[in-house]
Amino acid sequence: MNAAKWSLHPQLAADTFVVGRFELSLLLLSNDANYPWFILVPQRAGIREIHELTEADQTQLLRESSQLGRTLMTAFAGTKLNVAALGNMVPQLHVHHIVRNEHDPAWPAPVWGKVAAKAYEGRQRAERIAALFAEIGPGFTAMP
Repeated sequence: MNAAKWSLHPQLAADTFVVGRFELSLLLLSNDANYPWFILVPQRAGIREIHELTEADQTQLLRESSQLGRTLMTAFAGTKLNVAALGNMVPQLHVHHIVRNEHDPAWPAPVWGKVAAKAYEGRQRAERIAALFAEIGPGFTAMP
């Protein structure tokens, strides 16, 4: 697939903030302050499922997901990390990484449809992103 033809799905663009990028994936922050909720989007045009990626891209996505998962669990002291590639509403391949703990509003149920999304206010978003940046490590480029 030609990365030059890739673009972010409009629904993802509307519901998230761009945080940065890895070698393969764009990293987004979901506009739901209820949870530390980040999304990896492989920058490959026309891909809907992980198995559609080349083997090299599948391996790279796993590396990025693992690095992001370690970072999130350290930065946000999670009890559990939920990782999911659903795509029922947005067909573009994207992988949710949601830090969960006993004090979040949906615990222990899945986050989807449990409580209304809570948009970030004031400095909340900047603080959440700063916590991520403090732990992320090499291979990641922050974006303004």
